[in-house]
Amino acid sequence: MLFLSPVGHVDMALRSVVRDHPLWLLAGIVLLGAIGYVLSSFIGLVVVGLFVYYAARPVYRRLVDRIDHPTVAAGLSIIALVLPAFLLVGYALLIVSRELRRLTNVAALGPQQLGIDPETYSRLTDPSFLLSPEARELVTGELSGSILQSVVSLAETATTLGIILINLLAIVVFAFYLLRDDDRLAGWIHTNFDTRETVFEEFLQAVDRDLSSIFFGNILNAIITGTIAVISYSVLNVFAPAGAAIPAAALVGSLAGAASLIPIVGMKIIYVPVGLYMAVRGVVTTGGESLWFVVLFAIVSVIVVDSIPDFLLRPYVSGKNVHIGSLMLAYILGPLFFGWYGLFLMPALLVVIVQFAVVVVPSLDLGSSSTHDSQPPLQRFSAAVAAEVDSETTATSSTPDADDGSTEADESTTSESAADDESATES
Repeated sequence: MLFLSPVGHVDMALRSVVRDHPLWLLAGIVLLGAIGYVLSSFIGLVVVGLFVYYAARPVYRRLVDRIDHPTVAAGLSIIALVLPAFLLVGYALLIVSRELRRLTNVAALGPQQLGIDPETYSRLTDPSFLLSPEARELVTGELSGSILQSVVSLAETATTLGIILINLLAIVVFAFYLLRDDDRLAGWIHTNFDTRETVFEEFLQAVDRDLSSIFFGNILNAIITGTIAVISYSVLNVFAPAGAAIPAAALVGSLAGAASLIPIVGMKIIYVPVGLYMAVRGVVTTGGESLWFVVLFAIVSVIVVDSIPDFLLRPYVSGKNVHIGSLMLAYILGPLFFGWYGLFLMPALLVVIVQFAVVVVPSLDLGSSSTHDSQPPLQRFSAAVAAEVDSETTATSSTPDADDGSTEADESTTSESAADDESATES
């Protein structure tokens, strides 16, 4: 019986389509090219939307198992996870921007870009002010007056914020429909291209598994960890004794989040040296009176910043097929090659390439036309000799059985004839 591998089956299907429907194939290629061109213009939004999809998918699957309504489950997972994350990450970025402005006098994100008075902006990004009663007065009075007095600058700000909101809406919509209709899309692909139990299906499953591990387990962990660290360290500085504050708290927090991508040591490479520096400084300057704050910093770093995000995300981390060194290079080189969205795009490209090499390439049987030809000549000769010896042994063992049967038949015939002769003589 002729056996066709999945690759051979797909190859025959493609040849059949090229032979029977050339115009439709050409139209499909043109449409795919147009879609690819459009997506390439918004590749950052697409990649971030894919990241949001993988980040929200564990929550979505738990909700859909309980309420059995995909649309409601997708909406709740987006609202419960994505929107609060955007707010926290945005505020953490404002704090980091304020820290950069204070240290370098370079406006990474200045108040003028937001249409807010610089003094108001400075107080909004100061956690100590947010914890004070004056914050309520600012929100109810001074901030409103500052915004109303900046009508001209607000026109430009509204345009900028409008573009940002449109991009965020596109990301949310893309992630929402992926959450709700991913099973339907996969079913359409399997039905129309007959990819069930093929190499293509195995390839897609491997890519999906590793993308979930990288996006949800690594990058999301880094973003959440960095956000928690920035806010926690900035709030800790509110209660710091004189001369014992965390140096550049927001930058230390953001570096801790980035360092969480490093295997084994993780963010300890950041907060351990900072803690030792604070301890030595406290002993030298205050005679050890501020060491309680260093202990508090260590407790918050170990429990709140390091352990809690890792404990929450660790059960969902699964794919381990990507080499950790290559993954680290992808994290580092991605933003250099592609910009800010390279942090998401380069690891995704790495996963696709690795799984293509692991799953697809072995199924192509490159360099050999069959399994028999791929064997070394000596091995093929030994197999042929063994097969010949087995056939001779089988033939030899079967011959005596046949002779024994014929001999017994002859003896029985002779005895029967002798008995007939004796009976005839007696009669």
